[in-house]
Amino acid sequence: MTQPAGPGLPSPRPAARHVLWHWATPQAEAVLVTRDLGAILRFHRVVHRLNQTELGQLLGYDKTYVSALELGKRSLEDVGSRRRVAECLGLPPHVLGVTDVADTDHRAMLQFGESTVRLAEIARQSGHASEAVAELWPLVARLEARVEDGHSERDVVRLLSRARVGLGVALGNVLPEERLATAARWTAKSLEAARHLGDDPALLSGILRMHGNELRKARIHGAAVERLRHAVAIAPTLDDRAAALPLLARAAGALGDRELFDAVLCETDTLLDQAGHTSLFNPFSLHEIHLRGLLATGRAPEAIRLVEEQPALTTTVAPQWRVIELVTGAQVRLIGNDRTGAAEALDAAVGEAVVQRLPHQLQRIMRAAGQQLPDVRAAAGDALDRIRQEMAA
Repeated sequence: MTQPAGPGLPSPRPAARHVLWHWATPQAEAVLVTRDLGAILRFHRVVHRLNQTELGQLLGYDKTYVSALELGKRSLEDVGSRRRVAECLGLPPHVLGVTDVADTDHRAMLQFGESTVRLAEIARQSGHASEAVAELWPLVARLEARVEDGHSERDVVRLLSRARVGLGVALGNVLPEERLATAARWTAKSLEAARHLGDDPALLSGILRMHGNELRKARIHGAAVERLRHAVAIAPTLDDRAAALPLLARAAGALGDRELFDAVLCETDTLLDQAGHTSLFNPFSLHEIHLRGLLATGRAPEAIRLVEEQPALTTTVAPQWRVIELVTGAQVRLIGNDRTGAAEALDAAVGEAVVQRLPHQLQRIMRAAGQQLPDVRAAAGDALDRIRQEMAA
């Protein structure tokens, strides 16, 4: 009936050539929900292009027994066999009706992971991106090890995609400009996982917009616009669309695409009374995006006229947005020859950027100050050097 795995047979674990995300697809979910061992085995063979003999070698059974299992003529009655088959196929034990310590650990890991992702996002939004990185990195490493070990069930892949994008965005806050490509690589890895889920447009749209924004910060503007346009196109709700549009406007401005920038900002303005306001989608943040886009698309006089028309806050914004707004406003004021107003804004921005540990914004401050405000540029440079030394240590 059974054939133990001997020296000439592979160990009962998924081989390296096996498809990494095979349990993460909608098709796999439909098979797994049936708890039908025969259907699960057939699905596994089809995905990996195995015949019954090869599957038998993986499981430690002969071809005849595999055929009987697939046809429902035989079943695995003992818990040990079901647990071993689940491990070979990269499945949590409960899928095959086993509830044990390993399954409890799996569920606990997911609950812990979900909580970690939520708390890390709160920390980042509150200006504590370094803490978010410290929380997310161990979680991502643990989840990646589980997937590499063959466990690619949907709940794990979904959590991994969210943890990766959270890590990438948090890194995008704490890294200097020359290292921002690292943040973009992490969000790209998140996109890889989300695409394999196949039927979660809200998740995919959210990750596309975060990845697009990190590409913009890394100055990969064309790809940033492409990702963000995709995020807008597949956004399943008005709120999801509203979340992506401001980032698309920023990327279009950075690319110098005046027509796209104006069109996106126009649509964003029309949605202000229809979608819920967030830390990004609100009149205060959109005012900064408008100013920066006008500068980037060669319309400085319009930006100078607009700079003093800052709207009142309608919702809580992330602390880093105050720094972003101060720097952009200072850039406009310098163009309008208001050196005093610009110096005051940049001095305040330096202080906030130091408290929040935002090296990228310190670099923006240095560029904005330029030769006109050497004292501000020096203060920002000193603060940036201290942060770099701390990161190196």
